[in-house]
Amino acid sequence: MHPTSPVRRAAAHSAIALALGATALAAEARVTRIVIDETVPVPAAETGGVPSERIAGRAFGELDAQHPANALINDILLARSPDGKVRYTATFVITKPVDAARASGLMWHEVPNRGNPRPNVVNERAAGDIDLTSAWQGDNAGATAVRPTAAVARPHWLALPIARNADGSPVVGDVFGRIVNRSGPGSQPLIVQTNPVPYKPMTLDTREARLVSRVAESTRGEVIGETVIPPTDWAWAKCDAANPFPGTPDPTQICLKGGFEAAKLYQVVFRSADAYALGIGFAAWRDVGHFLKTAKADDSGTPNPIAGLVKHSIGRGVSQSGNFLRGWLHLGFNQAEDGKQVHDGLWPIIAGRRIALNFRWAQPDGVLELYQAGSEGPQWWLPHADPLRDGPEGKRIGLLDRCSESRTCPKIIEHYGSAEVWALKLTPAWVGTDGKSDLPLPRNVRRYYIASSNHGGGGGGFDTSLPGVALAATGPACPGNNYGTAVLPANPVPHAQTVNALREHFRAWVVRNVEPPPSKWPRLGDGTLVPATKAAMGFPTLPSSTSLRPTIPEVDFIMPVLDYDWGPGFNAADGSGVASKAPPPIRQVLPAFAPKVDADGNELGGVPVVLLDAPLGTYLGWNVTAGGARPFHAGQICNYVGGMVPFARTAAERRASGDPRPSLEERYKDHAGYVAAVRKATERATAAGFLLKEDAEALIKQAEASRVLR
Repeated sequence: MHPTSPVRRAAAHSAIALALGATALAAEARVTRIVIDETVPVPAAETGGVPSERIAGRAFGELDAQHPANALINDILLARSPDGKVRYTATFVITKPVDAARASGLMWHEVPNRGNPRPNVVNERAAGDIDLTSAWQGDNAGATAVRPTAAVARPHWLALPIARNADGSPVVGDVFGRIVNRSGPGSQPLIVQTNPVPYKPMTLDTREARLVSRVAESTRGEVIGETVIPPTDWAWAKCDAANPFPGTPDPTQICLKGGFEAAKLYQVVFRSADAYALGIGFAAWRDVGHFLKTAKADDSGTPNPIAGLVKHSIGRGVSQSGNFLRGWLHLGFNQAEDGKQVHDGLWPIIAGRRIALNFRWAQPDGVLELYQAGSEGPQWWLPHADPLRDGPEGKRIGLLDRCSESRTCPKIIEHYGSAEVWALKLTPAWVGTDGKSDLPLPRNVRRYYIASSNHGGGGGGFDTSLPGVALAATGPACPGNNYGTAVLPANPVPHAQTVNALREHFRAWVVRNVEPPPSKWPRLGDGTLVPATKAAMGFPTLPSSTSLRPTIPEVDFIMPVLDYDWGPGFNAADGSGVASKAPPPIRQVLPAFAPKVDADGNELGGVPVVLLDAPLGTYLGWNVTAGGARPFHAGQICNYVGGMVPFARTAAERRASGDPRPSLEERYKDHAGYVAAVRKATERATAAGFLLKEDAEALIKQAEASRVLR
């Protein structure tokens, strides 16, 4: 039987989960020491009047590579010190009330996003909640070095070992890096999203690497116009007009003879020996959270600054860090090494995939560029087959398998917007890879969809949607590695008010066992989820003045899940092992789905949101990439940024532009009519549990003060 077959993978799931559940081993691996680097007061404006402080420090941890709780960490046996331990250093920042009596007993454990902490939440500080942010990302190249921690505005990183063979020789493999939308005579660094590629070449001899240029790439992974660049025409070096080719040797940059062309993408494949055991980040985030939640002091007697203050905890991550939580839970890390459950709740926000972390040569900063991992294996919670990728003999696997075996599954809230569907490959989590049926949710999971919204939501407001105001704005930047600029103005539909309500529901669910509202998301069964095409969705043809093609969204506009072949040593079910193919071939393109829309082009199937119930335009979870200075992706989906197309003000303006959507006057008559529509929308959202009373009142005041139909 093949070592990575679905049957073997399922057997490994069960064996490890049973070992964890049945064995109460002594905690060999743990945080052994903490160092407090800085303590500063938190400004009163950030705490709702509760005097609070931020405590920044570093945690020094040890892992037992033989412990069942750590056995799934890739290359952990190759990352040991001579004494058999695996050591790491993780930064952390705690925000807490100065007066312990003001602490609520609830801790939010944050997952940094690309090293960056989440913004402070005033309501949580006012409630006396403790906030802990601790590091997990260990790709320490370039800007990601670990250093003493500051309580304010310093990124979080994890120092961890590089895997080496038993005889001390380096672990070697092929990796790749990409340069896109760059031009000019100067050298260019290899970037993944916003951070450096974590691996460097073993040699600066360009004959030992392969650099190509490409004219285009489709969303389906089709490569157009690839040309191999001779090794004599480029160098691992830094160069510019004053220091031309071949420049000054530098393993992190490429200097190209004749310079880079903005209309082309450049991809390099090279050998590296920087085999970071990145999966240690899962254990480090687990152990720091568990230590600060439960321990009194470290091994040397340094007290835990929040000892005895935490009764309940919720892990929280957004986007990349939300994907981390899904992968963390799937691999069983919500069980500490003493057998206890780490967190009572998990909140993966706008995250529908798993982090690409626990395999050799992973690039966890990757998102939507071609060849970035994260959609392999199950993205759904309960056991389900994956016949398109595993074949008919494949076993039923789900993200909750291991925590179910060990009885450490937390309560989970997940919420998404439209951008996650269109560019972040979300829908397999809802309907599997074949898209034949809606997958059920377990009782411990709530799912909420915020229709027609951007990644993380827009800025809100009502004037932001008006014709002449919105259309005069410059299109937003497309997220990603120097991706480009959007054609349409930014989508203002907010997540903020919905998230405020979900936060209160989650707190009540974890602390008092009060269940949140029923889940709400688009489904095949009720016709609100359909193939991602204009015809199936019922998407209207919008006026040509919006710079949109009349055929959009076409069949290949959405970013689908690509089934990559990472090599025989890669375990797709767990996203673990050794990725030996760089870049990986594409086996197949999986079916893509999207919500059906109403006559305006706004999505159906989501939770109540005021701006969608009293719309001022068509709000999109997608946008189109413009040309200009960054033309490589021109005409394609603008990665994961949304857009909007305002309604015309009058019927005459609508008819003149050929707009099929009723104008603002035809919908609301006048300003008072629009305010009445907003008031009705707030009542609906409040009654359903997705809008707090104070937020409803604020929205009505904003509508009254707006320029809508003034």
